[in-house]
Amino acid sequence: MINRIRDIRREKKLTLADVAARCSPPTTAQTIGRLETGMRQLSLTWMNRIAAALEVEPELLVRSEAAEQPRFLARLTTEGAEALPAPRDAILPTALGSEGALLALAIETPVGQYRAGDQVWLRQYGPEQAARLLNRDVLVPRSGGRFAFGRLIDRDEQRVAILPPDPGHRQIVVEHPAWIAAAEMLVRAL
Repeated sequence: MINRIRDIRREKKLTLADVAARCSPPTTAQTIGRLETGMRQLSLTWMNRIAAALEVEPELLVRSEAAEQPRFLARLTTEGAEALPAPRDAILPTALGSEGALLALAIETPVGQYRAGDQVWLRQYGPEQAARLLNRDVLVPRSGGRFAFGRLIDRDEQRVAILPPDPGHRQIVVEHPAWIAAAEMLVRAL
């Protein structure tokens, strides 16, 4: 098994000390470093502690040696494309969040900034978390099996207001939404 703790920690822009402090109970940066490098055995207990600290599912911390994994090989800078010092696992941003369920929205016709064929991946939240989703694109269920999609522009305890992505459309108000799914990733074929 290949340990991916370092890759996930770096994707989340955390230091060894950050992860150590987030563990319950807290541990040392040196211990996290030893677990990352394989100098210390990654037990199931450690996997669960570190996964909770990184806010990911424990199975994301390891992968099979036989499985082909997408890799970061280069980075684009002002000087152009350059090789990374060492290739690292490319982990989907949606896999790094552990809060709510993932949903996907297929874009069939161009609307606003979205093109036909795009996929919008969203994370589902409870309506009580609407305040932290303001000014983000969201999908909200409506009555009769319909949905509203667009920018969340207003909210209170009873309702949310959504501005559709197509210019010229009026805002949609949804009373008592069961959940709100916020856009996390856009997948677009080139």
